[in-house]
Amino acid sequence: MNVLIVDDEKPARDELRLLLGRHPELKIVGEAASVHTAREAILRIRPDVIFLDINLRGHSGFDVFEALEPPHPRVIFCTAYDEHAVRAFDMNALDYLMKPVHPERLAQAVGKLLRHPAIDIINSGNYNALTEESRVFVRDGDKCWFVPVQEIHLIEADGNYSRLHFGRNQATLYRSLSSLEERLPSSLFLRANRGQIINVANIVNLVPWFSQTLKATLKTGDEIELSRRASLVFRETMGL
Repeated sequence: MNVLIVDDEKPARDELRLLLGRHPELKIVGEAASVHTAREAILRIRPDVIFLDINLRGHSGFDVFEALEPPHPRVIFCTAYDEHAVRAFDMNALDYLMKPVHPERLAQAVGKLLRHPAIDIINSGNYNALTEESRVFVRDGDKCWFVPVQEIHLIEADGNYSRLHFGRNQATLYRSLSSLEERLPSSLFLRANRGQIINVANIVNLVPWFSQTLKATLKTGDEIELSRRASLVFRETMGL
């Protein structure tokens, strides 16, 4: 995971960099010392995680947090003030660390990141492929979910965006269907047609359709018509 450190004090940035160096799963890709430079760095680097101070040279780290636009990184606050913790968690911060940051407490925060290795299927700046074991953080308006990739059963095009279906929930994703297809594990997901991606593990019935195509019925009852290409890929994969 790519990490951005935001703190207006260089000794604090150096100390956090040293502590994070004990966690090879994280790669520090940048630092910022103000709200302005933090916003620039976020747009340029697209970090997966931000370690964010609250007092930034007369401004607030919340100014950075509230201005975040897709892609949304995870945010862990690092501050000497405990009175902002409630607000931080209300804004879906992953964690809130008190300065001086203790290695054991930092390890707990890193552990949360590792338990949820994929940040957000739509909003992540990390374009590494997801696995079947990944969990993704999905935000739609004021609603948020941690969704195991295996529980996603259908993704549909919605104009320039996409619509994610998981369990009984839906969420609008601010990415195209093609960009999502690139990240999803091909062992589990199939681009059924121009407008839909399906989880093949959710197929309960498959019947021949027009012009050598197939029609799949999912566990949810959704009927999906596979394109010729998707039908061919599915037949080859399943040995049909």
